[in-house]
Amino acid sequence: MQTTLTLERGAFSLKRFPIKKNEQLQAWDAADQLVLNHLADEADNRELRVLIINDQFGALSVALSNTQACMLSDSYIAQQATQANLTLNNLPPITLLNSTEALTGQYDLVIIKVQKSLAQLEDQLHKLRPHLHSNSKIIGCAMVKMIHNSTLSFFEKIIGPTKTSLAKKKARLIFSQFDRELQVAANPYPQSYTLEPDGLQILNHANVFSRAKLDLGCRYFIEHIPSSDEALEIIDLGCGNGIVGIIAAQRNPKAKIHFCDESHMAVASAQHNYHQAFKDSSQATFQVTDCLGDREKASADLILNNPPFHQQNAIGDFIAWQMFSQALQVLKKHGQLWVIGNRHLDYQNKLLKLFGNCQQVQSNKKFVILKSVKK
Repeated sequence: MQTTLTLERGAFSLKRFPIKKNEQLQAWDAADQLVLNHLADEADNRELRVLIINDQFGALSVALSNTQACMLSDSYIAQQATQANLTLNNLPPITLLNSTEALTGQYDLVIIKVQKSLAQLEDQLHKLRPHLHSNSKIIGCAMVKMIHNSTLSFFEKIIGPTKTSLAKKKARLIFSQFDRELQVAANPYPQSYTLEPDGLQILNHANVFSRAKLDLGCRYFIEHIPSSDEALEIIDLGCGNGIVGIIAAQRNPKAKIHFCDESHMAVASAQHNYHQAFKDSSQATFQVTDCLGDREKASADLILNNPPFHQQNAIGDFIAWQMFSQALQVLKKHGQLWVIGNRHLDYQNKLLKLFGNCQQVQSNKKFVILKSVKK
């Protein structure tokens, strides 16, 4: 669905990504609108060096494209959405930075769209601090439910004195003043833990799910990953830190493992962890992408998947459905999709509808492991 973001300085057409039929959600929220109306005078300042962090679908980047703007995000989908929405509005491209790239120079204005992950916010503020000057404006924006005392504490501890605006349409702004003399602790990211019983040190960048320990679902999944002596093509879809693919490589020594995720930090973590486990990296590939849309059809023997059930604040099965649908296209004939999920998510009926078959491999009180075969 194409929506129109109306601001004090004009209106912009925007689409939400990934594009799906009968989209009911718009590509911006009240926090985007609040901060852009607050910055109405800055929007046409071509000399202003602007850093936009976590622009989800490009609303901020589109509205501020007349400045020297660049957008930093960990999300491949957010980057694609931003570029597509700039094109939709006949605007030139802006610089897109991913979360593993270093910032350069100093910024006059920084807009941070605060997201769910406090660890990601902490990491971003640490990386931002060296690129501020005494007159830099630092503005956070989010819906009120996303702003907690812990959120403001990170701005205070890493940037400087911080205050908030009044709420409007359930959105609020955060204003932080750069304090050059502030004593700031070291950035605690990336973090790592030991995977037992293998003894592997698993590194996790700040935006990786369950970065402090192995989550229960992943632990249950890796206990049941199939093994083979055949030369298989295996995809770890939504790979996170790569543990599933690494265990698959151990149990399938002749296989080539392909790690895919839309998070730059996830793929960087997976690549590091794989290289720690296997010095020879020729049997693995690493790709930041939106599910499997770029992969060759009928090219995989086995796809392993622990799908997310939310995109920031939007909860639903749309990402899982996209993953399952694309897996069907990418699997070879007789290829298998293995999925783990919470029992209540009802993935079995979705897989039955797509594949025409679904077998329960294992289950416990919380999780179920399912297998579907491409006929």
